[in-house]
Order: sequence, then C-alpha cells, then structure tokens
Amino acid sequence: MIDQKKAVLKEEIKFLEGPQSRWKEFKFTVSVLFEFIKGLRALHFVGPCVTVFGSARFKEGHEDYERTREISAKIARLGFTIMTGGGPGIMEAANRGAREAGGKSVGCNIELPHEQFANPYMDKWVTIKYFFVRKTLLTKYSYAFVVMPGGFGTLDEYFEAITLIQTKVISDFPVVIMDTEFYKNIIEHIEVMKAEGTISPEDTRLFFFTDDVDEAVAFIQNNTIKRYNLRPKAKVKPFKWLFEKG
Repeated sequence: MIDQKKAVLKEEIKFLEGPQSRWKEFKFTVSVLFEFIKGLRALHFVGPCVTVFGSARFKEGHEDYERTREISAKIARLGFTIMTGGGPGIMEAANRGAREAGGKSVGCNIELPHEQFANPYMDKWVTIKYFFVRKTLLTKYSYAFVVMPGGFGTLDEYFEAITLIQTKVISDFPVVIMDTEFYKNIIEHIEVMKAEGTISPEDTRLFFFTDDVDEAVAFIQNNTIKRYNLRPKAKVKPFKWLFEKG
C-alpha cells in the first residue's frame, strides 16, 4: 500500500515538473477526471456540511483535539454533516464529535505515504489521489468552515476558502478561526495587508476569530441556517441504474 501511495505521489510530482509528453499528460488528465467522478459519487448524498480543517498531529487529550470534538458535536446537533480530510488529529476529533452527538460524519482522505490514514469515526469517506481534487470536494458541499490550529496544509485550505469567497467563486459562507493565541501572527498580518491596501477593509469581515465554542456555533448558525433559510429536505433517492448508494 505504501509503495502504491509513493507511486501516486511520484506521478503528481512528475506532472508538476513541467511539460510532459502529450500521452502522459492525457493519461494524468483522465486520472484526475476519474478522481473527481469517484469523489462526486461518494459524497453526493452527504447533505449540507460544515468542513473542519486542522492539524493531523494532535492526539486525544490535547486541548485543541477536545475543543474540536466539542464544537463539531454542537454543529452536528444543528443538523449539519461534519466533513473533514478524514485523517487523524483534528480531523479525527471533528468526526468523533459529530458521531458522539448522533450526527453525520464524513471524510475526504488523501493518499500519502506517511501520516495520513482514515480515522474510525466516519460514516462515509472517499480516498483521493490528488490534493487539488480533495480540496475542491472539501469546499463543494460546505456551508461553513472551521479552522483549528494546524500547519501548512491547514493554512492552504483556510486561505483557499477565503480566496474563493473573496472572489465570489463561492457564496459568502462563514469561516471561523479558533484559537486567537495560535493565530495571533496571522491576525496581525491581516491588519498589515489591510493597512498596505493589498486587501480591502471589508475583506476582514470574511472570517471570524474566536476562542469561544458557543460563540463560534452561534456565528455559524446565524450565517447559514438563518441567513440562507436552510430547511431539512426530503431525502434524495439514489439512482440504482447508476449504482449509487445513499
């Protein structure tokens, strides 16, 4: 399995090194298409989601792990499906919190030769080969995003979501960043960007920093369920002739 994951990673690295033969680029494009189809089929019936981003390295008992369990449980009780990257750490805590609250818990995992493995708290998940396909799927089904402490991958996911909202590629969904102490340098740098004019003053309203779980949940509720007048929908039946599963 590890050798297979290394082969996939090598394939993506090779593609990003510059122009390849037309045949190799065609094969890679077809592979990407099939990854999108696989992800869309797997997640089509998950319902409105809130996606939680964060480090894969925090263990049970860590302050941010336990806080993620709490906030995910409370969001799940609002009727949202909790979606994560499907791995350990913060992702596991979010899926676990949703399941413990009796909510729906799904994931979109990534094939890596190290660190990433599927956590056991998901009702449904799909494993994707390519990061950019995975990020698209994590965004596509979500009405809100919760950003917990994390590393480069978490910042990548956070800033991509903000950029998509800023450029109006997706709707103005709420983005909540938890732990102001951890992100204090990000907060300061955002103020620098505003002062230098590289972002507009109104762009600072695209996200919400807080340390309070209940405040974060209320912010999500007010800017999703109430703002978009979300209502439970009748369950959509899968098409059996497409071999879909609900």
